[in-house]
Order: sequence, then structure tokens, then C-alpha cells
Amino acid sequence: MSMKRIAVLTSGGDAPGMNPAIRAVVRMAAANNIEVVGIERGYQGLIEADFHPLRIRDIGGILGRGGTMLQSARTEEFKTDAGRRRAIHNLNKAAIDGLIIIGGNGTHQGAHLLSQMGFPIVTIPSTIDNDLCYTDFTLGVYTTLNTVLDAIDKIRDTASSHQRAFLIETMGRNSGYLALMAGIAGGAEVILIPEAPMTPEEVLEAIQTQYALGKPHSIILVAEGYKPGTMAVYNYLHEREKEIGFTVRMTILGHIQRGGRPTAHERILATRFGVAAVEHLIAGNCGVMVGIMENKIQTTELSKVVSCHKGADLEMYKLAQMLEFGHGKFAANGHPALNLKTHWPRFATGD
Repeated sequence: MSMKRIAVLTSGGDAPGMNPAIRAVVRMAAANNIEVVGIERGYQGLIEADFHPLRIRDIGGILGRGGTMLQSARTEEFKTDAGRRRAIHNLNKAAIDGLIIIGGNGTHQGAHLLSQMGFPIVTIPSTIDNDLCYTDFTLGVYTTLNTVLDAIDKIRDTASSHQRAFLIETMGRNSGYLALMAGIAGGAEVILIPEAPMTPEEVLEAIQTQYALGKPHSIILVAEGYKPGTMAVYNYLHEREKEIGFTVRMTILGHIQRGGRPTAHERILATRFGVAAVEHLIAGNCGVMVGIMENKIQTTELSKVVSCHKGADLEMYKLAQMLEFGHGKFAANGHPALNLKTHWPRFATGD
């Protein structure tokens, strides 16, 4: 099928890198004499036919902007058969030959459903949680990690000055990737993620150990999906400040993590994704997601992408635990409450 006009939309949570990807799509399409249509507000705009042309001059200056120039929205109507049929009708009525969709897990579920209805679709993975399978990195991750790391560094200054333990909550409802990687990069003393449960009692013991070793502060990174939750740990520790040695404070980073100018690495990755998405539409390789694995752009069928969930890398979690407690007498024996092979048996088998 010849591609004369394609469309692009962004859906789900915004992420740094979406705008550079849109720019790459428009420029690559223009190089191949293909018109581009921008769809506003994600799947909601697709249902309402909120379309407009995207030309080279329309994307000027967006390479370094965070968020998405096409905006995003969530819609219940798209989850219905009638809503999706209306979306396909609008695409066909506008003479659009192919669609590029940029977004995360929920976005890919919707893209798969549209693809099953026979419309040519290629997706670009974009979520700060980095929890989509078949790609080492998704758009937004690099920039968000830098934002979280900057916050950790600043909070540590205050924590050291006042001998405090700070709980810092990151985004990540279903994946602890952000908390884990930012915790390693920021030298956090404790990292709490959904994939490796740790009780408030164990957190208390870890902090007491660090205080006994003479540390002037304690940084505890918490993914928002961790159970029993940041507030539960804060309340437990706050009531036991005399036992800990530190006063306890809490900071929830929230949506500040989503914003900001995309880093150089983010812009390059987004450009590679956008170019590849257009190339695969032209080649007729549709119903796929473009991703990056071992620094090579690859495609994976959407049916595989939506049937898989990627959590935090537990090997990296083991590394973080070693860095936290790999000194003094703990280097040889391990912290009794945090011995990975006994507390989480799957670590002993490598599962």
C-alpha cells in the first residue's frame, strides 16, 4: 500500500522526547513526499476528528521542548467497539493511509486493538516508567532520571545538614525502575520497589544500621507502587525517631518528573524512533512497535508487546543492596534482615 498521507498522535502520560519524535516523523515523511496530519489529544481527538496538517514550519523549535505539542487525553469511549469504529471511520474519511502512535502501556493496548481492525499502525514507546517490553529504553526515561537525581542531590544537602532520614517518592505504579535506577545513581541508602517487598520494620533496621555506622543522613527512594506505601513507612519511622537517631521527613516528587527539556540522549533516541516508524509504515511493516535493543532499532509485533510487562531488573536491585550494605562487617555476612538469598528465595535461584 502506498503511503501518501499519515497521521501521528500522542497518548497517555506526557514524557520528554515526545516532541522530538513528532519532529522526526514530520521531517522523515516530508523527505519521502508524504503528508502528515497531527491528531490532537490522543485517542479522544481521533474519535472527534480533531485533525490538522503538520508541516515542517509547524514543528520549528519543538526539539528541545518537554511535553507534547499534540497534547494528550484519556478517554473511556475509545475502550468501546463503537468508539474505535468511529476512530477508524474518521481516519478513512480523512484519507489517512497509516498512523504512528506514541505512548505507554495503555496507549499500546489501544493501538493493538486498532491494528486488529486492519488499520496500518506503527507505535513508538514513550513512558517514564520504562515498563514496556521489547525495548531497552522508552522515551522519557533519560530525562526523568536526571530530574529525580537532581532532586535527590538537593534533598541530601538538607538531610545531611539536619541529620535526617528522607523518604523520596518517585513515579512508578507498576514498576520500580525509576526508584531503583535513581537510587543507584543517587547513592540512596534504601530503595523500596514493588518487585522486592521490604517491610517498614526492615527499613527501620536498615536506617539504624546506617546511623550506627556514623552516616549523617539516610535517603530512602520509594516507588509509588511499593506496598504498604510511602505514607505507611513514614508514619512507622516517624513514631520511632528516637530509636532511629534521625528525624524523618517525606518528599513526593509527583509530576515534576514528567516535565523538562529532553536530554541530548533523549532527543537522539526520539529521532531514531520517529524515523524508523515512518520507514516501517512505508515498507508495510505494520502492527509493530519500534524499540531499541543493544543499541539497534528493532520492531516487535504489538500482540507480543501488550501481553508482556517489564518490571525492575532484580539483578540491579541486588547490586543496589550490595552497595548499601557492602562495607565493614556487612561485606562478609550481609545484613541479617536483608539477606537476599534467604529473604527473597528467587534471588538464590537467579529467577
